[in-house]
Amino acid sequence: MVENNGRYLNTESGVKSLLHQQGSCHFTGKSNEDWHQWRKKFRSHLVRLLGPTPPSVPLDIEVLERRQMDGYLREKVIFNSDPFSSVPAYVLIPDAASSSNRCPAVLCAHGHGVGKDGVVGLVEDVLGDYQNQYAVELARQGFVTMAPDWRGFGERKDREQWVNISKRDRCDLAYMTLGYFGYHLLRLDICDGQRCLDYLQARPDVDERRLGCMGCSFGGTMTTYLSSLDRRIKVAVISGYLSTLMDALGERNVANCCGSQFLFGLYQYGDISDVAGLIAPRPCLVQTGREDACFIEPDAKMAYAHLEEIYAASGKPDRLEMDLFSGGHEVNVEPAVAFLKQYLM
Repeated sequence: MVENNGRYLNTESGVKSLLHQQGSCHFTGKSNEDWHQWRKKFRSHLVRLLGPTPPSVPLDIEVLERRQMDGYLREKVIFNSDPFSSVPAYVLIPDAASSSNRCPAVLCAHGHGVGKDGVVGLVEDVLGDYQNQYAVELARQGFVTMAPDWRGFGERKDREQWVNISKRDRCDLAYMTLGYFGYHLLRLDICDGQRCLDYLQARPDVDERRLGCMGCSFGGTMTTYLSSLDRRIKVAVISGYLSTLMDALGERNVANCCGSQFLFGLYQYGDISDVAGLIAPRPCLVQTGREDACFIEPDAKMAYAHLEEIYAASGKPDRLEMDLFSGGHEVNVEPAVAFLKQYLM
């Protein structure tokens, strides 16, 4: 994209030039000592880039409805995450769960363009139900599952009059608006996810030592960042997300990014695989559909190869697995459930 005179005349051409400059903290080590030193340094950069967290407030949990389903009870709850945010969520509780039979729990992160409803089987997702109602299957297999709405989606979607939807992207507008107050949108969503973990740990029917996280697409983004930063999550399933910023920012001549998944300054220090690398040495399953046109197989394999290097240096290479399946941009439910059962049950 360099013009004939060697000038960079637009954002795209400049970005493609910048992408050839590797981040200063991108993992290149081999030994366990390299990994320990890198992990501490990169994590400190990540926390700083995400910016401030809002003040904590009591959850003030309210149960809005209860409905008995086949094999589980579905509750709809709402709680306060910070002084200016309330989070609605569905919680699916297996019939066998009780204070005397505490179950593992999985935080189920919905993807971009959809809210929590499709994850728990209430409606078909507008993008073709790519989440395949995985929270329901997990509940039937003995997991307490929780599916919140992230900011800007589901019941937390802003009014179209405010967004002026014909001219603006909801995620980008939310990112810029919250930026005026000193907050990054991704950080706020992470904080919401951590309050969900607080809620799950407080439930008498949940074993607080056995928490997992899973999501597809933007849900994969949330799973990656939450699992990297909060060690209460013991197992992660990242579906339809692991990739490189090289691809996301135009390797295929189309940018694949939005305000909800944007981290200011990340490429100065590393890449998406570095963020996922902070999950090591905890178990992590990466899912990629061979026909996924959003996060494509060759790029996912490249990112996964780098993630393998991080897990090898951590001393636990066997705790990282890849599920390369015949399918598109979607959750491959059966292997994901099996992986979570292997490590949480």
